[in-house]
Amino acid sequence: MDIQKLRWTREPKHYEISDNRILITTEPHTDLWQRTYYHFRNDNAPVLQMETEEKFFSFVVKTHFGDSHQRFDQCGVAVYLDAENWLKASVEYENGDFQHLGSVVTNDGYSDWATTEIPAAVKTMWYRLSRREDDFCVECSEDGLRFRQMRICHLRRGNGKIRFGIYACSPEASSFTAEFTDFAVTGCLWKAHDGQQPD
Repeated sequence: MDIQKLRWTREPKHYEISDNRILITTEPHTDLWQRTYYHFRNDNAPVLQMETEEKFFSFVVKTHFGDSHQRFDQCGVAVYLDAENWLKASVEYENGDFQHLGSVVTNDGYSDWATTEIPAAVKTMWYRLSRREDDFCVECSEDGLRFRQMRICHLRRGNGKIRFGIYACSPEASSFTAEFTDFAVTGCLWKAHDGQQPD
């Protein structure tokens, strides 16, 4: 994967891009969220993505977030189409005991949030984001070898040309440096369903 093809939506003040590593230093009060439950809208997190019309692919990246320390500090993968249509997956810092491994899917301006608690000692996570037309699968791995499913979801505006890549943000009064390495784009590793046939 040529990471030089990635383009910013909201370029951060501090970042570094080399051939195989990207560092993003978050700014305070940056986030992606739309309406649901909290009834506010945040759309100011930096997102670094590339465009594709390929309907079947997988994107893999390793994240390191050893510097995260404030509630909701996060970094991970994203498919950001516009302010009201996107998905993201990340580990969000909570406290010294645990953090949230989770994902958010936003369709037409309403976000959900699916999480599970993991130990606060985890500071590295791989993600594999796969596309099958306008459906997506997000998987994670602590070793880059064995991936486990986080969620399968649909983006209503996810057909045709999309953008996908990475993001990092700090919703509260915080800042940390997120590291992204081991980028890869492959054929779709999310296999076609082999059970019940479509309606």
